[in-house]
Amino acid sequence: MDAVNKLVEQKPLVIFTKSSCCISHSVMQLISGYGANATIYELDNMSNGQEVEKALQRLGLRPSVPAIFIGQKLVGGANEIISLQVQGRLVPMLKEAGALWV
Repeated sequence: MDAVNKLVEQKPLVIFTKSSCCISHSVMQLISGYGANATIYELDNMSNGQEVEKALQRLGLRPSVPAIFIGQKLVGGANEIISLQVQGRLVPMLKEAGALWV
């Protein structure tokens, strides 16, 4: 848990992913399409990636990626982001967290 907290602290938007995850890529494209600049962590390219992945799973994420934190709060995975986008709540949430300047 500490490994995840250290990576998300003081960052408005963090996405944990794996380089081979096409759903993670789609979520990143959706969010960047609004002009948000996310901090991306690819677990399979991190020395402590397995530790971070286990921490994400302990937070209830299954599968563990993508894992999206907005304003240092776990929003969830792809389903939650798509739901927020459909409800028109994603952009306001990104603005409130300081991930969008528009």
